[in-house]
Amino acid sequence: MPSYKAPLREYQFLLKDVLEIERYSNLSGFSDAPIDVIDQVLQEGAKFCENVLAPLNKVGDEHGCVRNADGSVTTPPGFKDAYKQFVDAGWPSLSSDPAYGGQGLPHIVALAWNEMVASANMAFGMYPGLSHGAYEAIHQHGSDAQKQMYLPKLVTGEWTGTMNLTEPHCGTDLGMLRTKAIPQADGSYRISGQKIFISAGEHDLASNIIHLVLARIEGAPQGTKGISLFIVPKFLVNADGSLGARNGVVCGKIEEKMGIHGNSTCVLNYDDAVGYLIGQENKGLHAMFTMMNVARLGVGLQGLSQSEVAYQNAVAYAKDRLQGRSITGAKNPNGPADPIIVHPDIRRMLMDAKAFNEGARAFTFWTALYGDLIHASPDEKVREKAEDYMGLMTPVLKSYLTDKGYANATNCQQVYGGHGYIEEWGMSQFVRDARITMIYEGANGIQALDLVGRKLGANGGRAIFAFLKEIDEFIEANEADDQLKDFVDGLRGAKQQLQEGAMWLMQNGMTNFDNAGAASHDFLNLFGVTALSYMWALQAKAAFAAKHNGAATDPYYDTKLATGRYFLARVLPETGAHLAKLKSGAAPVMALAAEAF
Repeated sequence: MPSYKAPLREYQFLLKDVLEIERYSNLSGFSDAPIDVIDQVLQEGAKFCENVLAPLNKVGDEHGCVRNADGSVTTPPGFKDAYKQFVDAGWPSLSSDPAYGGQGLPHIVALAWNEMVASANMAFGMYPGLSHGAYEAIHQHGSDAQKQMYLPKLVTGEWTGTMNLTEPHCGTDLGMLRTKAIPQADGSYRISGQKIFISAGEHDLASNIIHLVLARIEGAPQGTKGISLFIVPKFLVNADGSLGARNGVVCGKIEEKMGIHGNSTCVLNYDDAVGYLIGQENKGLHAMFTMMNVARLGVGLQGLSQSEVAYQNAVAYAKDRLQGRSITGAKNPNGPADPIIVHPDIRRMLMDAKAFNEGARAFTFWTALYGDLIHASPDEKVREKAEDYMGLMTPVLKSYLTDKGYANATNCQQVYGGHGYIEEWGMSQFVRDARITMIYEGANGIQALDLVGRKLGANGGRAIFAFLKEIDEFIEANEADDQLKDFVDGLRGAKQQLQEGAMWLMQNGMTNFDNAGAASHDFLNLFGVTALSYMWALQAKAAFAAKHNGAATDPYYDTKLATGRYFLARVLPETGAHLAKLKSGAAPVMALAAEAF
């Protein structure tokens, strides 16, 4: 049976040595979270994830969720008790607003916690994950009365939340949605329509589910300009906060899926359900994108999480499995064969995953820190840069981390050979669960189009130019450091190629939009590799500093540096291929007539 161990040392290194979050101890949230408190929180979180959630991962995969005759849904054995423990321990409230019962810790702490949850049991983690997205949307766009009504119980986890966008005929193109909202005399609306692919849409974990539903008010403009967002609770809520009558929303079926079987992905039928407008009429997409941006960062984290847990299990297997002899001579001469970890090709797959995991984790933490600074920094320029970075990095994190996370899960399955293909060892679940991350919350091709079509040119390219400038400043500050030379030189080359790719898009994308579309995938991946190159340079600098400051004999830092050098040698060269492909333009991609396929 697969196992999971939280990477607590990695969290400590990133938070303390790389990001130096103690610098922000004077800011709201951070002042209540000194590094020793964060360590204690994450240590307790690790125990819960390792001992409670991880053993249920395979249970959820094998049993799945069951829709009952009345439309209710029963979650897999053990999930309900685990969720109660989760709520009783206060985990849902970790980074939420204290005004509504939250603990107010920095989001970067919650990010580390969420990675542990997703690695231990991705399907379980989706229940509170969607709730946090609903919390964020109501927190930012709801009225005071709505906040008081719904947020306290979303914060504690007593209630959960969902986001309802997709319809049978309407996925990415939300302008086509048909769910309708009819105004009522009391200011509410009656919502009718069908939504599909609704994660955590119905379940037995919480007493109420707060659905956030996109719908079109009668008479509203067609297309995306006529979409509004509504709060539609499973049970209506009385003025005193108690639960009232069952609302007109029911689970029609549970989707039969490739993975994440432990999460109830539902078809929800709305039949004259009572809903309440959140935000302004016809501005629903703006409010919903608050949820989607939170969710997209969470999905990127899921890609990393499946790569991490698959890697951990593949390493354990590679050290234990005896097959063949090392091509440079027996390494286990007293045994019948050598452990397969001696073989270079096994090492290649494991090192690809390890170098990605540690670089991607740094990238998510670095970005999450800017997410905290949006709200906590008193400096307007810092807040502006943080907003720019969150917008720019979100599609990269979502797409690059999930593409590579799935690839690594597959390679870690490959380490097992035939044993990876059978269910006994559990590796296929990581592959199957990881696959959805490339699709939901905006398929990765859409993320690439968002990056080149919207984010790259936003505010005259202010975000991308700030990122390139930040890299230049790091290079200038560290190019005289002989120890960092390889990392600085590698980063310099990647940055130059990213800049060249961005300029090519700015010059050629507007003259022929197909050029932008054809180049978008490779530009996003070029961006992802460059971002990880920067993260590895930051980690190398911190590792060398730690060695100089009394940790020279700690093997952790030598391992960190060796992993970073692997990234430079074996991953960073991908930037050249991505640049060459994106500059080939649309012609090779669009050459064939549709009939020729």
